[in-house]
Amino acid sequence: MTDAQIGLIVATPIIVVFAVALYRMGVLQRYSAVSAVVFSVAIAAILFMQQ
Repeated sequence: MTDAQIGLIVATPIIVVFAVALYRMGVLQRYSAVSAVVFSVAIAAILFMQQ
């Protein structure tokens, strides 16, 4: 596993946690939180497979 793949594995859950936390604090709407989670997971998956 390369350093880039490890970085993706570490960064993606952090983005998801921040999106959920911001949604619970009322900063993000549900649609925005869901899109942030879906897009970050999709981008991480695509980049992980290309490494």
